[in-house]
Amino acid sequence: MADGSVILTEIAGKVLTRVWPDGRQEVAAEVGGGPNGAAVGPDGALYVTNNGGPVVGGVAPGGRIQRVDLASGRIETVYEACDGRRLNRPNDLVFDRQGGMWFTDVGVDTGESRLYGGLYYARADGSLISRQRDKMISPNGVGLSPEQDVLYVADTYAGRLWAFDIAEPGVLRPPVSRFEPGRVVANLQNPDYLDSLAVEAGGKVCVGTLRNGGISVFNPQDGSIEHVPLPDALVTNICFGGPDMRDAWITGSEAGVLFRCRWPRRGLKLAFGA
Repeated sequence: MADGSVILTEIAGKVLTRVWPDGRQEVAAEVGGGPNGAAVGPDGALYVTNNGGPVVGGVAPGGRIQRVDLASGRIETVYEACDGRRLNRPNDLVFDRQGGMWFTDVGVDTGESRLYGGLYYARADGSLISRQRDKMISPNGVGLSPEQDVLYVADTYAGRLWAFDIAEPGVLRPPVSRFEPGRVVANLQNPDYLDSLAVEAGGKVCVGTLRNGGISVFNPQDGSIEHVPLPDALVTNICFGGPDMRDAWITGSEAGVLFRCRWPRRGLKLAFGA
């Protein structure tokens, strides 16, 4: 945030937490359910991908996209469904320069089977939502290339980073085939899992990595992967900021910690801030 604080989601706590530079914490909003991702929208409000809360008896409660006005404290639901189908478990989001949001729905693990996830585009004002990809295994982190002509999506259980070419704002180019929803940037070689992500100014994609805790840095140009280890087995997300965009804040969910470090390269500035 512009005041130097960081706002993050706490899924189990059902809140947005603000962390100040001196380490002080405060609850920014109580949103209920299971807040998973958050991003500043074109109106300065925070938009939250809320997974709805725990899966009970193999049934997900249904997720939603929320708008949180930090100044007034008002919380409203913007989307709960698309084309008559309830959202399963919205996970992560990113805004484009036009003010629309790309967001993922990671799907549902019922205990005996898995319901597919999907990739969506929606306007912040609640006037449009479209499902751009369906029947994905576990789409999680999502981010835009510096030119905003490619959308990156981390597939958790596949350990794969997908790239989707954008035809126009809010519309992806048709799938390569019925077997390939997009282009494969690279696959992890170890049995690790991918979570949320951020993009560097130079185009590399930095993805939180579970089990072998750290950040996996994917190079879309040659498919190479660099692993940056961190002392937490469940590294779930990274974001960039600071005057030179080289301050990295990284969430470690096993211990419930927020790391801050200097990154070797500049992060990509997001479309909107507050």
